Amino acid sequence: MLYFLQQLINGLTLGAMYGLIAIGYSMVYGIIGMINFAHGDIYMIGAFVTVIAFTTLGIVGITWMPLALMVVLLCAMLFTAAYGWTVERIAYRPLRGSFRLAPLISAIGMSIFLQNYVQVAQGANVKPLAPIITGGIQLGSDGSFSVGISYVQIMVIVLTTVLMAAFSFLIAKTPLGRAQRACEQDLKMAGLCGVNVDRTISTTFVLGAALAAVAGLMASLYYGVVDFFIGFLAGVKAFTAAVLGGIGSIPGAMLGGLLLGLIESFWSGYFSIEYKDVAAFGILVVVLIFLPTGLLGKPEIEKV
Repeated sequence: MLYFLQQLINGLTLGAMYGLIAIGYSMVYGIIGMINFAHGDIYMIGAFVTVIAFTTLGIVGITWMPLALMVVLLCAMLFTAAYGWTVERIAYRPLRGSFRLAPLISAIGMSIFLQNYVQVAQGANVKPLAPIITGGIQLGSDGSFSVGISYVQIMVIVLTTVLMAAFSFLIAKTPLGRAQRACEQDLKMAGLCGVNVDRTISTTFVLGAALAAVAGLMASLYYGVVDFFIGFLAGVKAFTAAVLGGIGSIPGAMLGGLLLGLIESFWSGYFSIEYKDVAAFGILVVVLIFLPTGLLGKPEIEKV
C-alpha cells in the first residue's frame, strides 16, 4: 500500500507538468483548429531560462528562496511568452488562410529551428541545476519502505492547482475568455461582432507559452538537469495527454495529463520501465477506439 501511495504521488507530480503543457495545445487547437508542434520546445526554453536565471541570481547574491523563485518564474514566463508570440506571428498568422497542412509543416520547422537554436546557444551537453528546494515530508514507513512527498512535489501540485483555478476563472469570467470562446465557435463571426481576432489568438499563444514556462520551471527543479531535446518528448507526451482528455478541452487537457502521468508512474513501478511509453500510447489507442473525441472532448459540428 505504501509503494502504491508513493507511485500515486509521483504520477500526480508528473501528470501536473504534462497537463500544464497540454493546455497550450488545447487552447490553440480550440481556437484555430491547428496543432502547435513547437509548443514542447517553448517548454524546453522555459527550462533553460530557469537554469540560467537561478545561476545568475546565485552570482549576484540573491539567495532568499521565495524571492529567487518569484524572479525566476517571472523571467521564464516573460521569455517564453515572447517566444510564443513570435511563433504565432511567424509560423501561424501568415498561413492562417492557407490549406491545413501548411501551418503544420511550419510548426514542425519552427520546432526543429528552436531545438537547434538552443543547441547552438547553450551546447549539446545537459545543464545541471543544483538542488534548490530540498527536504520533504515522510508519510509512512513499514520498516523496509518509506513513502514521502518532497517539497518540490508539493510545490508542483499546489502551483498547478492554483494555476488551473485561475485559468478556469479567466476563461469563464473575463472579457478575454469570452473573446476566446467566441473565436472558438466562429472566427469570422467573432470578428464581425467586434472581437479582435488577431489579438485574441496572439494572447492565447502567449498564455499557453507562459504555462509551458511554469512546467519548465517545475521540471528543472524536479529533475535537476535540462538539455535541448527535452522539449520533443515532453511535447509528444503533452500532445498525447491533450488528445486523451479531448483536444480543445482545457479540463480535458489537465485530466489527460494527470492520467498519462499516473499510467507512466504505475507502469514503471509495477512493470518494466522500458515500456512505459508503449503502455501510455497503447491506452491512448484503446480510449480513442471507444471515445474518438477523448474523455471530455465534444464531437466537431460541421458548419454548412
